[in-house]
Amino acid sequence: MTQMMAAREGRVTPEMTHVARDEKVPVEVILEGVARGTIIIPHSGGRSKATRAVGIGRGLRTKVNASVGASSEGSDAGGEIDKLRVAISAGADTIMELSSGGDLDFLRRQVLEIAPVPVGTVPIYQAALEAIEQRGSIVDMTPEDMFEVIERQGADGVDFMAIHCALSLEVVARLRQQGRVADIVSRGGAFLTAWMLHHERENPLYEQFDRVLEIAKRHDVTLSIGDAIRPGCIADSLDRAQVQGLLLVGELVERAREAGVQVMVEGPGHVPVPQIEATVLLEKQVCKGAPYFVLGTLVTDIAPGYDHITAAIGGTIAATAGADFICYVTPAEHLGLPSAQDVREGVIAARIAAHAADLAKGVKGAWAWDLAMARARKALDWEAQFRLAMDPDKPRRLRAERSPGGSDACSMCGPHCAMKLISEYLGRKEIETC
Repeated sequence: MTQMMAAREGRVTPEMTHVARDEKVPVEVILEGVARGTIIIPHSGGRSKATRAVGIGRGLRTKVNASVGASSEGSDAGGEIDKLRVAISAGADTIMELSSGGDLDFLRRQVLEIAPVPVGTVPIYQAALEAIEQRGSIVDMTPEDMFEVIERQGADGVDFMAIHCALSLEVVARLRQQGRVADIVSRGGAFLTAWMLHHERENPLYEQFDRVLEIAKRHDVTLSIGDAIRPGCIADSLDRAQVQGLLLVGELVERAREAGVQVMVEGPGHVPVPQIEATVLLEKQVCKGAPYFVLGTLVTDIAPGYDHITAAIGGTIAATAGADFICYVTPAEHLGLPSAQDVREGVIAARIAAHAADLAKGVKGAWAWDLAMARARKALDWEAQFRLAMDPDKPRRLRAERSPGGSDACSMCGPHCAMKLISEYLGRKEIETC
């Protein structure tokens, strides 16, 4: 039985109880949200019960995903497992395993065994790569190949899957008719578009969506409807193809909910600031409040090497507008595979964006964290500041390097520290604020 089916019967699962405790909200809030589909708990029945259940959706803390995966261009399984551990230590709420090289089944099963958080995949990657190995070409992939991989990954215990089922011949025709600067930047979307145009056939994942739902229901896999037509540059944001694809997503969300399958929606990549709120509100309206998983959102195209910053800016605005789940972007985005340090910086940047949005939305507990840090700074309590920091290691290292004399003030102000001077003149009297 899926989490959604249990919720509709009024049955509180252990995962719902855990999420309620983690979010500090009544379990009835989680039960109702899961039943309606505005909250999801990606937690496959095939995963260990020790795996942490994570709630994503309305009224909950904004979550952060980190992606890892080996490549045929030089990375290996060991290196990607190291990145997985870095992402978890940096605070990622979920992991997506997106390998495109090596023994894909072995890598996925390793990640599923090690990761203490929900794990997602994109099955079309493996189906396409196996078609190349076995038949020589992506376009020689068969519909059965696609569904067999979805079944295999579901049986392994994958918690959520990005399925590019909202890509149809009609959407591709709209894309070709209007023209785009960056065309299609989704790898899964590109694989399927090539297949559809070569065979002049409809996308099997759209045409046989009921079959996708049967597999998801059997393994209690949450569907993440992959945004195959997302804008890959600012100039393509909110064009007709993107909106056409979103309308199709809305129909599929309703069908998934009718089947008792949990579902979320993947969102835009590159969006200028004035369009972010409109994009999020459009998704929420068309998809009846389904959790929104934003890939970025990147607010400019001109910052390679710093795209974790452009994504954090957009992620904050998107989550403030109602997005529920942020996929990290690393400094290596658009340039190459990320290093372990890139992964860490990407996770921290996305967590900053998520927390800033949670402050704006008034998510329970968000303000208390900042207030505790402010009080620690006023007291010049460095150990408390390190403990409360989102990334404790970096401020501890910078403090040791740049204020080595042991002064209770930092080296920027030294004896002229505003906090220290005012505390002395006020007799360290605590000032309470509302």
